[in-house]
Amino acid sequence: MTAQGGLPAASAGIRMSKADELRVVHQPLARHDQAEKIAGTTRYAGDLAFASMLHARLVRSQVPSARIVRRDASAAQAVPGVVCVLFGEDVPHNLIWVDVPGQTVEVAALKASMEVLATSRVRFHGEPVALVVAESEEALAQACDLVEIDYEELPGVYDAVQALADGAPAVHEEGNLLGEWRIDRGDPDAAFAAASVVVAGSYQTQAVDHAYLEPEAGVGWLDDDGVLNLRVATQVVEHYRDVARILGVPESRVRVIAPYVGGGFGGKEDMTVEPYLALAVWRTRRAVRMEWTRQESLLARPKRHGMRLEYRTAAAADGTVLAQDIDIVADSGAYAYLSALVLLYSSVHACGPYRVDNVRLRARCAYTNNPPTSAFRGFGGMQVVFGYEAQMDALAARLGIHPAEIRKRNAIARGDRLPVGQVIETEVLLTRTIDAVLERGGDKPGPSGPRKVTGRGLASNIQSYGRLVWLNDSAAAWTGFQLDGSLTVRCGVPDIGGGQASSLAQIAAEVLGVDMDQIAVHFGDSSLTPLAGTTTATRQLLMSGNAVYEASLLLRDAVIGAVATETGHDADGLTMAPDPVTGQVLVTGDGVSVPLTDALVICRRRNVPIEALGTYFGPKGTSVVRDLAADRVFPDFTFGTHLCDVEVDLDTGQVEVLRYIAAHDVGRAINPRSVAGQISGAVVQGIGMALLEEVAVDNGVNLTAGFFQYLIPTATDVPDVETVVLESGEGMGPFGARGIGEPPIGPPPAAVASAIGDALGVRPTILPITPERVLACARQGSAQ
Repeated sequence: MTAQGGLPAASAGIRMSKADELRVVHQPLARHDQAEKIAGTTRYAGDLAFASMLHARLVRSQVPSARIVRRDASAAQAVPGVVCVLFGEDVPHNLIWVDVPGQTVEVAALKASMEVLATSRVRFHGEPVALVVAESEEALAQACDLVEIDYEELPGVYDAVQALADGAPAVHEEGNLLGEWRIDRGDPDAAFAAASVVVAGSYQTQAVDHAYLEPEAGVGWLDDDGVLNLRVATQVVEHYRDVARILGVPESRVRVIAPYVGGGFGGKEDMTVEPYLALAVWRTRRAVRMEWTRQESLLARPKRHGMRLEYRTAAAADGTVLAQDIDIVADSGAYAYLSALVLLYSSVHACGPYRVDNVRLRARCAYTNNPPTSAFRGFGGMQVVFGYEAQMDALAARLGIHPAEIRKRNAIARGDRLPVGQVIETEVLLTRTIDAVLERGGDKPGPSGPRKVTGRGLASNIQSYGRLVWLNDSAAAWTGFQLDGSLTVRCGVPDIGGGQASSLAQIAAEVLGVDMDQIAVHFGDSSLTPLAGTTTATRQLLMSGNAVYEASLLLRDAVIGAVATETGHDADGLTMAPDPVTGQVLVTGDGVSVPLTDALVICRRRNVPIEALGTYFGPKGTSVVRDLAADRVFPDFTFGTHLCDVEVDLDTGQVEVLRYIAAHDVGRAINPRSVAGQISGAVVQGIGMALLEEVAVDNGVNLTAGFFQYLIPTATDVPDVETVVLESGEGMGPFGARGIGEPPIGPPPAAVASAIGDALGVRPTILPITPERVLACARQGSAQ
């Protein structure tokens, strides 16, 4: 189907574009939020203030596993300025169900629950037990210290593998196995028996924090109609539904507003302050503010899953991968959150961007009494890169094949089938990304002095974009002309710093011919903008981008149709575009030239709407079960390759990243500047995971209290990231775009480990790669 002007109509399928036919899309334009963010005038969730506003704070468990035997808030309530102290019994509906959509009897364990405020049992250090509301921050702090909670400590389990062993302390009554996925394809046993070489490796990734600039924060209030308003830092405005269930009110009585979010990375996908603000406002009938401290955020927010990865890989003498045997155990922490789905992503991505016909995979996630784990940029597809890329390097070393060559020989191509059963439908430029980083990288640098060595590493990856297809994903957007020819775009997308709102303006500008400075985008409001779903899973460009594209096409067709009827011309011969000399938007063709403002008057006279609602429905698929086998699991995938040069100090174990190059096929870059920013930011975050970051937990007690302990990269720790943006012009997003928010975070830990292995002769297998672990590799390498 084709819309007016030759642009294809939006539907759940592959789209393509040619760069030289685009006017606004594919241009490195400044984002419309750029000026205010540079000036520091952006108003984030916690920046709103009301007169006589109350303040709220949580009292959290100081032990990781215990029975609650007594709670007493009398001393806290006696503090002047304290308005109320709430326990779990004060919550109208205290039980929150985590229900994985599409589940079947085989994976019924994926349905789990947790309490808003713990009543009889705590399962992790930092679990919320009480909510205190007061007139001032000072009264709040004093009162929180006076809430008395007595615990009877219980045995805990703090290792995911040990949690699955017989006799381990049960975190939940139903046992410690939260979820399990399996893939069985081909005949792995026969492939291993026939292989020329078999390599095995054990790898371990750590729990890491999102470390976003803006902590969890928000303000809540009741409007004159009694609607509960929550202005919060969130990736999901649809949490209004969860809040309504907790309060026991109609969903229409709750509104969630997401202003610009100061970083999310998945950490604001689950609810944070929302239920507590809602309870405080509903109880007091006054405006309430809540902001978590950095210590509180590091203590209690769900982290990235630590994983144990066991790989056995079989290959022929020419390097062709014949089989993979993979075992994954993930630490889910104390509650389910999104762990089962994260593990599903790990399972589907576990063999990497390589053809392999024989696969045996078993993946399990276990409850422990550690802090919970949930969504984090890469969502399970990131950790497994550390495993499968180590295996590719090991095969290359054993067979004497260059690491780049063995990857190219096994690279997935269009038409190949993933182990789960999904066929790759779009163009794959994986080998070109390999060639691109090698060409730009040139020769490996030499050491800067004695007792220093250098190494070069390579890592490729595959990462899905868009949500699981059985979730029946959709997004809606509204576009409307003003009579002066300016344009309004309304879409419920939360903008978490990736330029999500600006990209929608570029898409609308391309279709409708309007200048970017004539477009206003309203976003992130569950009541006033069409719902566009979560800003997660690298889905917003695919979903809301296509929704804006469709709405813009509908609007364009309506205006052109009205002009065609008015002038007696064929609509197929008319287009809407800016005049190349004046820049004025015209409806032109076949001797017709009508300014947009006149065309809008024609629409009004002929009762033709000058606004349109577009809804995009993502690709569909059937539910998966524990034994994964499906024709489609995700809409599509993004591929890339990174090259990393490092220098290692043999005396101190310090690692300096000398150079980093990242190449990805993005299908079509809606805004090349934003694409480069997404790649660079993801690389820096991945380098942090590789070398620095770890949430330190000792027998369930979180020891990480601030950024003075939790180390994140600074500008002096990483070089400028060199980005190579390849464009196949083919993807599921508008104009053939592919998602790029998550894919670049996968390769950095593997690329850094590969480079260190090249320098020392022994590859690190445990993250983070601390100086102590580097020195251990150096000693092992010198002993060989």
